[in-house]
Amino acid sequence: MLRRPRRNRKSESIRSAVRETHLSPTNLVSPLFLLPGENKSEVIKSLPVASRMTLDFMLKEMEASIEVGIDKFMIFPAIPEEHKDKVATYSYAEDNFYLRAAELIKKEIPEAVLISDVAMDPYSTDGHDGLVIGKEIVNDQTLPILDRMAVAQAQAGFDIIGPSDMMDGRIESIRTAMDEAGYYNTSIMSYCAKYASGFYGPFRDALDSAPGFGDKKTYQMDPANKNEALIEAELDTQEGADFLMVKPALNYLDVIHMLNSEFDLPIAAYHVSGECAMLLAACEKGWLDYDVVMPETLLSIKRAGADVIMTYLAKSFGEFYHR
Repeated sequence: MLRRPRRNRKSESIRSAVRETHLSPTNLVSPLFLLPGENKSEVIKSLPVASRMTLDFMLKEMEASIEVGIDKFMIFPAIPEEHKDKVATYSYAEDNFYLRAAELIKKEIPEAVLISDVAMDPYSTDGHDGLVIGKEIVNDQTLPILDRMAVAQAQAGFDIIGPSDMMDGRIESIRTAMDEAGYYNTSIMSYCAKYASGFYGPFRDALDSAPGFGDKKTYQMDPANKNEALIEAELDTQEGADFLMVKPALNYLDVIHMLNSEFDLPIAAYHVSGECAMLLAACEKGWLDYDVVMPETLLSIKRAGADVIMTYLAKSFGEFYHR
C-alpha cells in the first residue's frame, strides 16, 4: 500500500497540522434575551443553557463571555404585553428599553459587537413578523415599519442590523433608510434563508412571541426547498446585505454549503434553540458526551461553510476552547 491515510492521523500533533477546518470563539455569536427592569434572571426551561435577563445581569454575562473570547452578541427583547400594538410603535419609541440598553452596553463594554433583531413579532399583538391586515401578513406596508425600527437600532449603537422578518425587498428598504439617516457603516446581516422550521420552540418560549393565529409559512421558506435560497441570497446581495444567514443550521447544512460556494459575502448560520435543546437533553440523559458532541456539532456548521455561527453554546465553547 503506497497510500496510507492513517499515517496523517497517527498523533494529535500531526492531526492538528493537517486539519482542514478550524473553529475558534471568534466565529461565534451568543444570542441573549433581554428583560426590562433590573435584578432578574430567569432560566428558560426548554433551553436551560440560556436565560432571560435584565440589563445588569446581561452586562455581567457579556463580560464573562468576553473573557473566553466571545465578543459578539445578538440581543432579543422580551416585550411586555402593554407595549404591544398592531403596528409595533414601541419598536422605535424613545423609551424602548431595548434601544436604551444598547446605548448603555456600548458605553460600558465598547468592544462588544451588538447584533439586533428587526421584525414586528416581538412588538406586535398579532405575533407575526409583518403587518397583519385582516388575516393577511402584508409585505409592502410592513417595510416602512421595519425601516424605522432599523434606523432607531442603528442610532442606539447596534453594529449590525439583523432583519429576521423575511419580507420581500426589506434589505434594500432598510439599507436606503439607514443611509439616508447617515448610518452608512451600520451593517446588515440578512436572514436570507430562514425556514418555517419546527425547531424554534424554546426561542418562542423565551420571548412569548408565538403567532396569534396561523403560522409563518407565507413568508418563511419551505423546508423542502434548497434552490429557492439562491434566489433569496441573490436578491439580498443585490439589495445591500453584508452577511447572508441560514436558519436553522444543522438541518440545513446543505444550504449553508451551497451559499458559501455561490456567494462571496460572509455566510452566517443560526444554530437555533431547538437544535441546542436536543443536544442538551441527550447529554443530560447521559446518552451523549457533551464535551465531545458540543464542539463536533459547531465544527460541522463551520465545515459546511459558515463564517459566523449564532449559538446558545457560544460561551460554553469559549470555556472549552481555553481549557
